[in-house]
Amino acid sequence: MPKALETVLEIDLSALTHNFNYLKSKLQPQTKFLAVVKAFAYGSDSVEIAKHLQKLNIDYFAVAYINEGIALRDAGITTPILVLHPQSINFKILIERCLEPSIYSPHVLNEFIKTAEALSQNNYPVHIKFNTGLNRLGFKENDIETIVSTLQKTSVVKVKSIFSHLVASEDANELDFSKLQIERFKTIAKIFEEKSGIKPWLHLCNTSGVINYPEAHFNMVRSGIGLYGFGNSAEEDKNLKPIASLKSVISQIHEIEKGETVGYNRAYTSKGHEKTATIPIGHADGISRIYGNENGYVFINGKKAPIIGNVCMDMIMVNITDINCKEGDEVIIFDATYTASNLAESAHTISYEILTAISQRVKRVFLPE
Repeated sequence: MPKALETVLEIDLSALTHNFNYLKSKLQPQTKFLAVVKAFAYGSDSVEIAKHLQKLNIDYFAVAYINEGIALRDAGITTPILVLHPQSINFKILIERCLEPSIYSPHVLNEFIKTAEALSQNNYPVHIKFNTGLNRLGFKENDIETIVSTLQKTSVVKVKSIFSHLVASEDANELDFSKLQIERFKTIAKIFEEKSGIKPWLHLCNTSGVINYPEAHFNMVRSGIGLYGFGNSAEEDKNLKPIASLKSVISQIHEIEKGETVGYNRAYTSKGHEKTATIPIGHADGISRIYGNENGYVFINGKKAPIIGNVCMDMIMVNITDINCKEGDEVIIFDATYTASNLAESAHTISYEILTAISQRVKRVFLPE
């Protein structure tokens, strides 16, 4: 594999295939698989990721917002797409582009029905979201009669699925609450089916739910972070392969003496004769200021180099005093060995945050299978 000569995000499509197959092996053959490709496919590239997964016969995609779904349709993605947080102002184009909305409140339900009626729709697929404890979006159990009553007055929509979201499926300390959510969801599904006379698909599990709660796989599961190589536990991470590697290059090396400072606001002061390397990646590329001042690090020739001083918009400086390296050498911010989780932990955050923060000005390079 050629070494990086500039800042690049390498995407390993064979690792994506591995993760998909591993997670799918946890499911019953009839259980459908929904891939979450919101937020630019967790910072990689939603179009290329979706194209690859479509070749693997993925059953569904999910995005957060309508414009993300439109981008996939424009790229030729024909697989069904669930929009998890649609805004009513965009319902017309949602229908025109054959996207499927999550309906999570009476207001959203009524607004979508109005738009669907205006566009002369019949049995347009919708997905009803219930709140079982996350308290973010979703109907409550006592809303079921209102939902059913509203649906029975129109033929423009049909309920394709009902779903909810686990709060802490990766956390063994929250086992009881996760099981409570599963039971709440089962109760909601039973009441909904009895009152509506229809039997929609059910889905509840995210990546950690797929791994930890096989009894709750129902008709479909949703995976985001797992597809990108993280299982929300160190043990499961061994079974997955991070698909993204963020790499850069040493632009310049400086030698500084004791008492000299580095970067904005003189945030780092040399403790003696030291060497620093400047690397062309900064907070405009997704390396937040929280990684500065020796909270974060990079790897150069297999050795850890702490980030010193404040992270700049386009650059970071690292301490290479004890590293044998030269200008033009490759720098690894994270890869399959020194993972995004490891880097995130150094600054007390999570892999999701650093992955989704990678700016789209960073060049994406796709490694074929």
